[in-house]
Amino acid sequence: MEPGSSTAALPTVSRPALILTQSQRLRFITFFYLYVMQGVPAGFATTALANYLAAEGLRADRIGTFVAMQGLPWTFQFIWGPFIDRYQGSRLGRRRPWVVVAQGMAFLASLSMLLVDDPASQVVLLGLTFLVHGTFASVQDASVDAMAISTIPATERGRTNAFMRGGFLLGTGLGAAGLAYMLRHQGFHAAVLAQSAFLLLFTVLTACIRERPTDALFPGHSTKQTDLALIQAHVHPTRWLFRELVRGLTDRSSLRWFLPILLVYSAQSIFIRAYNVHLIQQLGWSDTALSGLSGSYGVLIVIVVVLAGGTIADRFGARRILPYLIGFHFIYLLTINLLASYWSNSTVASAGSIIWNMMDPSLSVAAIPIIMSLCRTDVEGSQFTAYMAMINLADVVGAFLSGHAQRVATAPTIGLFSTAMVACSLLWITYLSRKQTTLPQNTTS
Repeated sequence: MEPGSSTAALPTVSRPALILTQSQRLRFITFFYLYVMQGVPAGFATTALANYLAAEGLRADRIGTFVAMQGLPWTFQFIWGPFIDRYQGSRLGRRRPWVVVAQGMAFLASLSMLLVDDPASQVVLLGLTFLVHGTFASVQDASVDAMAISTIPATERGRTNAFMRGGFLLGTGLGAAGLAYMLRHQGFHAAVLAQSAFLLLFTVLTACIRERPTDALFPGHSTKQTDLALIQAHVHPTRWLFRELVRGLTDRSSLRWFLPILLVYSAQSIFIRAYNVHLIQQLGWSDTALSGLSGSYGVLIVIVVVLAGGTIADRFGARRILPYLIGFHFIYLLTINLLASYWSNSTVASAGSIIWNMMDPSLSVAAIPIIMSLCRTDVEGSQFTAYMAMINLADVVGAFLSGHAQRVATAPTIGLFSTAMVACSLLWITYLSRKQTTLPQNTTS
């Protein structure tokens, strides 16, 4: 933890325990699997089911609407942040109660998907069930992110975010390839039950992990180390929370760094929706083959790359490597769209999809530590969640606009537009880096 952090003063325990603030290895493992949990339903919805619906002949605008529905709750995550920050005085931990309860509700919401008998003919109901699940999953995500900021030392953020993004990638791969296979060969209900069992297993595991040694393991349990003063130190009036949140979000330095990052995430969403639908509906790819590329050997390659990127970010600084990562995005998008006439070649198209898997995770290993550093102490949950809500909104809007744009423009044209967006971001970030613009530094607690 950074100097002055209250975590440094916490007592230690004499025997091994599942306590996040006392074990780097546990932090890496925990935030890895918490993001795997988020990735599985995301891969199931945005890849397996989206490709399945495309293969069933649904129009691109209807598929885009479904993807937008499942992603909608993530766009109003900012609503949960103030509640998470306002009510963080539990004996069970600052963030852990929110994480466990939200995961439990997300599990129950996953079971509600069993109400759908035929996804292709019940797209609205399908979207609504994912909307409900996404609501609780977005609370879990906001709570996990707040817990990460308050327990991860600044010197670990690159590596931990690499594990987080790697976990999300693995989860989306499992949801995309694994559940796509089950969807085609064992039916929609079998895929839903597999997803639900997975969520339940890791919810139970999360309930056994504490943030700090002063936290009670379960309601009614007490520890000799319980420190009520430490708990109350993080409880603030609602007015104070919103004042600090507005100050953090409107800070000029914060905006200079966040807006170009947001632009790249928007470009990602716009391109990939058009690319996937083009491969399936114009070039005859099967939905399972395309989904499989998101969950096969490409995943392992990307996880290795992302973990290496996280280590580099911790060693050299996220601000320093961000321009290179955005440059990687620009080169990829420009190249793959200029090669559009070769998309009919399965090798080129497969390479495009596999390399695409590196885009979001590679950007995140630098972008997320930067965004974390913008967050203010004791409103980190609200501020970080607001940033993530804006990124998720960009993804949802991008999917929606991409679906409708495909009715009037070709996928390569949409892709070149995305390339131009990334080029603007690259120029912006390069300018900031050359000016050596400093990042505001928060202090975790």
